[in-house]
Amino acid sequence: MGDVDTVSSILFVCTGNVFRSVVAEYALKARLGPESPHLVGSAGIEAFPQPFPALLHHCLLEKGIDPLQHLQRRLTLELLERTDLVVALGLNHREFIYRNFGREVLLFNQVCYQREEPILDVHEAVPQWDLNLVAARDYMLSVIDHIWDSIPAFLARLPHLSLPPSRQGV
Repeated sequence: MGDVDTVSSILFVCTGNVFRSVVAEYALKARLGPESPHLVGSAGIEAFPQPFPALLHHCLLEKGIDPLQHLQRRLTLELLERTDLVVALGLNHREFIYRNFGREVLLFNQVCYQREEPILDVHEAVPQWDLNLVAARDYMLSVIDHIWDSIPAFLARLPHLSLPPSRQGV
């Protein structure tokens, strides 16, 4: 992978494209600045229509980001093919991409910290999250902070990445 200048496009992938991948997209865009030549985006493996979480909207506004222009989108082969670096937020996203598109991708925490560790969705991390709204909110806030605070590490590791090869014929 050489250095950050050889990566012209980065795509973050989660399930619905309304939480984790969106935070990663906007955190990286904010760090790179508006003049960056890099294309940064996000997508979901399911991306079923759903409202943008109010908590996420509020947190991003506090960080100077207005996410109202975000358009939820589903991951496609065309999107993958035109992206240099695809980063999965969860193990299931990485597996989905490999199983459906034959492309091996890294996890967010692998890129940042060389840790084989997913960033879980709220329903995976908080038992009965829909009944335990305080714990769900607290977990979402911790994920937002983790992703936001990890972007400097993401950028620092980018020049040293060895991307997994794509496997054809899947």
